[in-house]
Amino acid sequence: MDVGLRFPDDIFEWQRWQNRAGLVQKLRGVKPGRSGPGPIAWHGPAEARIVVGLDSRSPTSDLALARLTEHLRPGSFALIAPAGMSVPGGVQELGPFTSGVGLKNAVLAVSLGHHLPVGSALADAALGSGARQVVVQHGLLTAFSPPASRTAHLMAWSDADADFWLSGRTDVTAEVIGSQLLWEAACTPAPASAPTHDDLPLTYLGQLHGAELPRRDMARSTGAFCRATGATYRPHPSEKDKLSRAQHAIWRRQGMTIDDGAVPLASLNAPVVSAFSTGVLEAAAKGIPAWVHYDNPPAWLTEFWQRYRMAQFGGEPTPAPTLPEREPAALLAERITAMLEE
Repeated sequence: MDVGLRFPDDIFEWQRWQNRAGLVQKLRGVKPGRSGPGPIAWHGPAEARIVVGLDSRSPTSDLALARLTEHLRPGSFALIAPAGMSVPGGVQELGPFTSGVGLKNAVLAVSLGHHLPVGSALADAALGSGARQVVVQHGLLTAFSPPASRTAHLMAWSDADADFWLSGRTDVTAEVIGSQLLWEAACTPAPASAPTHDDLPLTYLGQLHGAELPRRDMARSTGAFCRATGATYRPHPSEKDKLSRAQHAIWRRQGMTIDDGAVPLASLNAPVVSAFSTGVLEAAAKGIPAWVHYDNPPAWLTEFWQRYRMAQFGGEPTPAPTLPEREPAALLAERITAMLEE
């Protein structure tokens, strides 16, 4: 079985794959996101030696990067972000950021990767100035995840993820700090009275929006599973396009229950199943039974399940993920501070 990224070192090939997937989504009625970088603002002191690039304030971005800044000494770092976007801690905006002149004093450039607009601008600036790039893992890695930027140092969730992310490259390094996302899930365990698989129908975490698996196959596998088990289908927040809504309507007519999303996923204490959702590991971290299921999984998906120890439905549930002894955000801040002197 091949283990590693489909595009291990070619961001342009990965972007072509993304563009093909984006075209398919556009044809399906999904409103495309912003593709250009747009104006980028600099927040914090001009002399900062650490620059953190924020592309969004999504929950996973905040857990990976905003939480990091809470553990860094105030005034020791600056933030760059899309102009007009709020930044953690109310750091004052200094002015615009341009990659050509933006990193005169920086030693470290920290981001989620150069596949995103702000991360790309920061990577270009770092390569031009000699600043060291640090890329923080913020989600599960599939075969279709973007490659790391040249000479980057990766902060991974696990040894297995570090090896997978490197995919044999020698120009990139990695170390393990753990997952802030899963750490915080484990800090809010399910109540002792939470229902088990025997007490309540399963909740299937939908992923019709994903480009990694064919939509037709995903819908067929998901529908068959929910009808066979009586599972409630919970649409992904991105399933707002015409085809997804049409699929939901078909399933309702077939008698499937569609979750209205009234209960936030973080508060959902029902047993869950999905094809490759992070929610499976979040549930397992909280002590909630969780499994994966997909009919005739491709080799990359089987490898993914094995790497994250995700259990297929029908047997014992997914074990709780292994977590570090200390909070990953604190470990990351400690390592970044130490790297300033390396």
